[in-house]
Amino acid sequence: MFNEADVGLLMNIIRQDLWKIIGETLYMTFLPTIIAFAIGLPLGILLVTGEEGGIRPMPKVVMQVLNVIINLLRSVPFLILLVVVLPVSRFIVGTTVGASAIIVPLALAAFPFVARLVETSIREVDKGVVEAAQAMGASPFQIVWKVLIPEAKPALISNFMVSLITIFGYGAMSGAVGGGGLGNIAITYGYHRKKVLVLYFAVILLIIMVQIFQSIGNVVTKRSDKRIR
Repeated sequence: MFNEADVGLLMNIIRQDLWKIIGETLYMTFLPTIIAFAIGLPLGILLVTGEEGGIRPMPKVVMQVLNVIINLLRSVPFLILLVVVLPVSRFIVGTTVGASAIIVPLALAAFPFVARLVETSIREVDKGVVEAAQAMGASPFQIVWKVLIPEAKPALISNFMVSLITIFGYGAMSGAVGGGGLGNIAITYGYHRKKVLVLYFAVILLIIMVQIFQSIGNVVTKRSDKRIR
């Protein structure tokens, strides 16, 4: 089914570049996820606490602008956003090719998605718990830090893993425009050079990594959920 040249190319990739490729893939996954959560977590909390009737209402125009920005960024397909933002990557990291160049568009594409996930997680917190904290004189910051985030922790962890896997998929797609990692191997060697064996190998490895991420996420989520202890 596979000729000797295809097998030789795959073995050469495994021997010389496999760990580098996996390292680039993890780098392109975890760093944008952390950046996206650093931006999206406070934004998601603000979307709940800053609305009318929230614990810290913000001006209505501010909330409207924030929602519009998040919705606009979420509505742009990732590959289009990737191409548009690559000049920004060149300005920040000095190149539009490789793993580092993809970090900026990945984080930019992910943080609005994260903000909505966080918003959903915070809205699931029992309002009675928040009202009890307010009755005891807790400040908005104390309510967020000591009530909302701890109560929503299992959902936040679960959504972190959802974001991680989504960004993992985005990172693989970035191979189409010169990104690094497994996506680049799958597209450059597997698709463009018609090396089906290399393509299958990259896809199988991507699937295995997703399953590992999801399994770890499930375990951590269950351990953080006080309702099932």
